[in-house]
Amino acid sequence: MMNVQPDIPLKDISLTFMKGMTVLRAFDDTHSHLSLAEIARLTGFERAAVRRLVLTLVHLGYVHKDDNRYSLTPRVLVLGSGFLRGNQFGRRVQPLIELCAREVGYSVSLAMRDGPSAVYVAQSSQQNARYTFGFTIGSRLPLLSTAIGRMLLAWGDEIWAQEMLETLPIERFTPNTLMERDAIATAIASIREAGVSIVEGEFETGAVGIAVPVGAMHRAEAALGISEPMSELSAADYPRRAEILHRYANQIADELR
Repeated sequence: MMNVQPDIPLKDISLTFMKGMTVLRAFDDTHSHLSLAEIARLTGFERAAVRRLVLTLVHLGYVHKDDNRYSLTPRVLVLGSGFLRGNQFGRRVQPLIELCAREVGYSVSLAMRDGPSAVYVAQSSQQNARYTFGFTIGSRLPLLSTAIGRMLLAWGDEIWAQEMLETLPIERFTPNTLMERDAIATAIASIREAGVSIVEGEFETGAVGIAVPVGAMHRAEAALGISEPMSELSAADYPRRAEILHRYANQIADELR
């Protein structure tokens, strides 16, 4: 599922191109090497159509073929680099994220909403980061059970947020994951009022996520946050870390405006 612009008439949209992008999006951290049959199952397209789409992507250099398995090539990174360069992430945003990580004492990530997910668009690169949960730029996070996801729902576009809350499937990641929509909605309402999202042990066992909005209420397209083991970050320390994140989130919002 991708962000949709409803004001564009369907007759002006290339359905073949849309299918090709859907095939690219079938590859992720759990589906890195796929057969044609697996791609057909993940996309819902007929296998004959999948074969043509995949071979076209192989011809263009975005997909690599190894026997009967397919995987993405580094060329796909070019598709995202235009967005990052166009918004001057390297010159304006990355230095602020590095300063924030140095002050907060943990690795910091910036995520933006993309349809039914949050996607990492920038991360700190501090050498003394003590832990990593395996997420990199381009990694996608669920909205309903992560600190960054709930922050985007709390401070993002109201219509989009309500649709996500009502329609997204609820996945259990840990024994502590909230599984009732009403409970999730209540948590999001509290985040909206507090201006900070704190999620303990719902997405990763033993980990706490803290996130703050980047942008104004109901218009925030991004969130800034950290994720660390609860054994390393005490609850008494949450407010101070959130204050640091808020300060840099405001600066990042100014740069992205």
